[in-house]
Amino acid sequence: MITREITPCLLELFDNYPFVTVTGPRQSGKTTLCRAAFSHLEYVNLEAPDQREFAESDPRGFLAQLGEGAILDEIQRVPELLSYLQVLADEQRGNSLFVLTGSEQFRLSDAISQSLAGRTALLRLLPFSLDERRQTGARDRIDDILYSGCYPRIHDQKLEPRQALGDYFETYVERDVRRIGEIRNLSNFRRFVRLCAGRVGQLANLSALGADAGVSHTTARHWLTVLEASYVVFQLPPFYANIRKRLVKSPKLYFYDVGLASYLIGIEHAGQIATHPLRGALFENAVIAEALKHRFNRGYRSNLSFFRDARGLECDLLYENGNGIGAIEIKPGATVASDYFNALNRVARVLPQISGKVVVYGGAERQSRRDGEVVPLPGLRAVLERFERSAMR
Repeated sequence: MITREITPCLLELFDNYPFVTVTGPRQSGKTTLCRAAFSHLEYVNLEAPDQREFAESDPRGFLAQLGEGAILDEIQRVPELLSYLQVLADEQRGNSLFVLTGSEQFRLSDAISQSLAGRTALLRLLPFSLDERRQTGARDRIDDILYSGCYPRIHDQKLEPRQALGDYFETYVERDVRRIGEIRNLSNFRRFVRLCAGRVGQLANLSALGADAGVSHTTARHWLTVLEASYVVFQLPPFYANIRKRLVKSPKLYFYDVGLASYLIGIEHAGQIATHPLRGALFENAVIAEALKHRFNRGYRSNLSFFRDARGLECDLLYENGNGIGAIEIKPGATVASDYFNALNRVARVLPQISGKVVVYGGAERQSRRDGEVVPLPGLRAVLERFERSAMR
């Protein structure tokens, strides 16, 4: 079994709070993580109709039969139970009571903010990081990463990615989308999701997305919210600073798992990646998602953004810390070019708080240049850890 990077943070927070809530995409490993970390706790899956009916009809009796605590899986299925958990925590006045999991981001967050504010720590578990993926025997070859992604089941059970991701998407559409978004035109929704996959790394233009999908701007906005709520896509915000530059204000669109994005744009085997016109965008998605996992696995909130001004000057990823900003440029090529740092140097003149410059590229060797570092994708974790250590000085 793979020990997840988030485990030490999960154990520490459980000691310090009555509840810990773990959210994330379906099949990201939430249940496996919690059952391994808290093997002494009873496990209840609220997707099971009989358990859900018991919790809904007799919440006090349901909690009473759990004794000193439990893991409650898919808690968003019975949101009313959170109010009874609040009373229980206030009566017992202790920590380490219940572990809650859920796969619907906004609905669960709203319910928690109403009932368990101040009583639960909130963690987000995404699919495997590259280090976790490597522990399954998966290779670090870039095209393999972009094709197969990081969902644990694919690598734990050596599944064929195209089949597994296709099943995942169809199950998601048929199950979660109907419940979360009340979407009736599933064929248009499927087209919309595929259009999103074709726009990874681009500014989120809802009018264009809606027009191409054959729906209104309002519907496109609602559907994007559904995709965010169920941990399929996320939006990277633009950096904002009070400087004399007109900065882009629209976010950029990414998928939590690059393998799912590859499947949705029609890639059927890893050999197609090398010559695919969206290879650069998929590589960028992989880097951004890896930085996000690095934050979440340590219990941190996202501090990520990108920089772009009205004239097109851009930095793909800004990683803020207490002492400055790490600026990261993303290049899919395997050969280091002499102009890799040109844009980073220009952005650093606009943002003097930039304290480090890094290019993440598709090659395998790490290089130190006069203007900064060049690192392969598997070396990103070490770079982010250095950014964080510099903030502690």
